[in-house]
Amino acid sequence: MTWAPPPGRRPRTALCAGSACLALAAIGTSPAAAQSLTRDLFNPQRGGFVAAQDLPLRPTPGAATTSASRGRNLFAQPQDDDTSTPLRPTSTVALQPPPSGANPDNAGVAYDALNRKRQKPKYYPGAPRPKAVGPGSPMVTPTPPPARPLPPSQAAAKPPLPAALAGRVPGQPTRRQLKIDDDPFGPVGDYAGSFLIKGALEVGGGYDTNPARTNTPRSSGFYKVAPELMITSDWERHALVADLRGAFTGYGHDFNPPAGTVSPAPISLDRPEFNGHVDGRLDVSRDTRLIGQGRLIVGTDNPGSPNIQAGLTKYPLFTTTGFSGGIDQNFNRLQVTAVGSFDRTVYQDSQLTDGTSYPNKDRNYNQYGGVGRVSYELKPGLKPFVEIEGDTRVHDVPVDRYQYLRGSDGGYVKGGTSFELTRLLTGEVSIGYAARRYVDPRLEKLGGLLTAASLVWTVTPLTTVKFNADTQISESPLAGVSGVFTRTYTAEVDHDFRRWLTAIGRFTYATYDYQGSGRSDRLNSIEGNLIYKLSRSLWVKGQLRYDKLDSNVVGGSYNATVAMLSVRLQN
Repeated sequence: MTWAPPPGRRPRTALCAGSACLALAAIGTSPAAAQSLTRDLFNPQRGGFVAAQDLPLRPTPGAATTSASRGRNLFAQPQDDDTSTPLRPTSTVALQPPPSGANPDNAGVAYDALNRKRQKPKYYPGAPRPKAVGPGSPMVTPTPPPARPLPPSQAAAKPPLPAALAGRVPGQPTRRQLKIDDDPFGPVGDYAGSFLIKGALEVGGGYDTNPARTNTPRSSGFYKVAPELMITSDWERHALVADLRGAFTGYGHDFNPPAGTVSPAPISLDRPEFNGHVDGRLDVSRDTRLIGQGRLIVGTDNPGSPNIQAGLTKYPLFTTTGFSGGIDQNFNRLQVTAVGSFDRTVYQDSQLTDGTSYPNKDRNYNQYGGVGRVSYELKPGLKPFVEIEGDTRVHDVPVDRYQYLRGSDGGYVKGGTSFELTRLLTGEVSIGYAARRYVDPRLEKLGGLLTAASLVWTVTPLTTVKFNADTQISESPLAGVSGVFTRTYTAEVDHDFRRWLTAIGRFTYATYDYQGSGRSDRLNSIEGNLIYKLSRSLWVKGQLRYDKLDSNVVGGSYNATVAMLSVRLQN
């Protein structure tokens, strides 16, 4: 028994295979339509036939339809009296580029399965519109219209700028992009050639309940003037940086002792300070650098220190000048640094209340030293190191005022690592041992644990935590005292309530061990600052600090509260 098509129906032609034949049988197309449908179902770009269920459920826009087929389900079984040619289904592949040799009139035209309209690109007002010349041709940007000529009167008063100043011209190098400004209220500075210069001046005043830091406090008002200067080079190679900071603190009145007594603190408590250094780097090659530094420090002994003589009219100043130079060499991941240094410290003569002076030449000394450091980069952001330092101190007067030989040799060895963990925790931490041996056998050897750290933890974009630790061995003129072993630990939290409003909290803990006398001091200091940034050039700062020193020596303890308001001008 053979099958014959019903009257009025054309026989179905098998021009496909698999799921395509099922789709053709279900639709019932003419041979020409079947061949066209087969080409649509077999898509080389998709690597095979398109399943029947992937055919669209509605006719392609723009295709010819009949009144009988309009609105009819394309997959419905046609009736025997339906002799019209069914609509040609299209592939569901959306936005396919036209094949080579396609009709140029259809270039850029595509449809999606949801029969949505193609969105046209949007351009900003006045922006040039690209033009497509033809299929596969590059986009062409039309030439902007020429500028409108100026009236004769304005043209004569304002001549046209040269091409190099009017904008970029062919062959002109691209302009260097500006660096991202992390601090919108920070100083901008001015350029002088290839150097960036930033300056600031901070002027303020306040009240101190115990400016002399004695056991019997006497309060006083004070004022403070603090200038700053920063000069930084902007070179592709080499570097030169100068950081100069100074301050002068003056008090409202003198501290005259009662008649017949000797004041443990100077009559005038005014104190100047200066700390400046100039750092340079010379890039000999990619892996070899010559480094150097020149420095100058001016200051006085800290108020309340036992190193201060009784009966002074003012604090004697000391000046430390020095320089260092060395080489920094890279051997792939291994870095070796060797630096030699020289420093000289000179003290002024002490001016006494009886009109006489006392020389301080026995406190003047030269220090010769050197430091070596070897580090290895295990991976980006982790660089362990070992550092060794040694120095010799030679005094101008070998025998001091108490008949002690003050010459000494000392140094330290420490190991640690510098790190950068996901840019949230960066810094350096190390631990080691520091020691100093004196020429005079009556002076005890100084030695102890050395801790050093400098950490910055970015908790949030608005909150930053900083931690610093330092260990030093300082000279002392006291009888029988070898020196002062000082350890200082500082924790600081910075928080931005707004970009223009910053709060800073700082806590400091320090220990002072006077080797040979048995004296031991402990300092606790807590400080709060509030900075209101009116603009890049004008800041207003408020500070409140409380200091407390506990000493095992009678009369050596003190406490003080300081409040200050200042204005900072910067550029």
